[in-house]
Amino acid sequence: MPFATAKDGTKIFYKDGGSGQPIVFSHGWPLNADAWDAQFLHFGRRGYRVIAHDRRGHGRSERTWDHNDMDTYADDLAAVMEAANVKDAILIGHSTGGGEIAHYAGRHGTSRIAKMVFVGAVPPLMLKTASNPEGTPKEVFDSIRQGVSTNPAQFYRDLSLPFYGFNRDGAAVSEGLRDAFWSQSMMCAIKAAYDCIHEFSEVDYTEDLKKIDKPALFIHGDDDQIVPIAAAAEKAYKLVKGSELKVYPGAPHGLAQTMPERFNNDVATFIEGAIRMSAAGA
Repeated sequence: MPFATAKDGTKIFYKDGGSGQPIVFSHGWPLNADAWDAQFLHFGRRGYRVIAHDRRGHGRSERTWDHNDMDTYADDLAAVMEAANVKDAILIGHSTGGGEIAHYAGRHGTSRIAKMVFVGAVPPLMLKTASNPEGTPKEVFDSIRQGVSTNPAQFYRDLSLPFYGFNRDGAAVSEGLRDAFWSQSMMCAIKAAYDCIHEFSEVDYTEDLKKIDKPALFIHGDDDQIVPIAAAAEKAYKLVKGSELKVYPGAPHGLAQTMPERFNNDVATFIEGAIRMSAAGA
């Protein structure tokens, strides 16, 4: 599998398969590109080129002590897009990855982008502030820092329950998904995992969202315990002109993994509908 070279020389791992219009996936914290495997296979078989990278410090990408910040993440994504010669791409970002693709658009423009999909994404701002009362209190993120810095193995194991909604009454718990979440999380460098907490919780993506001039779809579960919808998609889609919000009743944060068929079909409908409209208007 190939690597892209970032501006500071860091090697960024990415998977690249299939052929056709490219779909570029950006994963959530503290996972890696393998979190998208169900989508990677589905859309690769459907006639798309599929690309998914590991954020620096995550998975198989090189680890750096410093520069675990959203400006650098967006620049790293730009390096992947350039190395893979990606044009007319559909960008799909989950959670922190939603912030990454928003910031990529805000920082590097949308010339390589055809459309965007945000899934349980953190924009515009997760943190509770005077102007964002629907946000999550800083104490919650401080507790995440505490868990990551003292006992990450147990913290990630416990986090997998609310991440997939497996702590809800009557939930059909997949121990396989929990194991995959844990193993991917344990591949994340401790400093990268710690630093990234600030990037998904305290970075304001409002101005990035306003710069998006491509069709965009926001998908969010209304029982997302990690990125509550009220401070996220319900606000974010209003900042992107002409975008669409699709709410999944009762769905958790990791809905692309817990309900892949529904998610894949909704994304395909959005992508292929936009393609048909674009062709008709050409």
